Amino acid sequence: MAADRNSTADSPLVMGRITRPHGIKGWLNIATYTDLPENLLEYRPWYLHRQGRWQAAELVNGRHHGKGLVVQLAGCNDRDAAEALKGTEIGIYRDQLPESDNDEYYWSDLVGLQVITQDNRGLGIVDHLIETGANDVLVVTGEQEYLVPFIQGQVVEAVDLEAREIRVDWDPDY
Repeated sequence: MAADRNSTADSPLVMGRITRPHGIKGWLNIATYTDLPENLLEYRPWYLHRQGRWQAAELVNGRHHGKGLVVQLAGCNDRDAAEALKGTEIGIYRDQLPESDNDEYYWSDLVGLQVITQDNRGLGIVDHLIETGANDVLVVTGEQEYLVPFIQGQVVEAVDLEAREIRVDWDPDY
């Protein structure tokens, strides 16, 4: 394991978790929360949430396997060491991600934003998003829960990260 990251930045974004050992030489099965599991292999270092804090970990080797990944981390050399990491969350810091284009957003950027209709009615805060295949859906919690399609130019009129709000053309009675 590498040293902890010395940063006052927010906690890392959780990108996956260690599910179980893979074999007897310390390899690990990883469930990823990325569209393409192998994308997680591009980020260095990984941060593991252990004993209440995030610790940097050096990725030695990895590959796509089934619906996730199998990886080897520095210092994890046998099945016992791999077993000790079972259930550990894997994160990366926001500044490790590539910059998004003007009209593209990471889900983590949208969570916590206020959602406001055309007539300035506040629907609530984005709690999380759902991937439906056709389009992503904002799950907005307020007086009630709203499922608002994230369709830019139709439903979503504007996203203002600095103002922490999303303007939508959405009828709350829909």
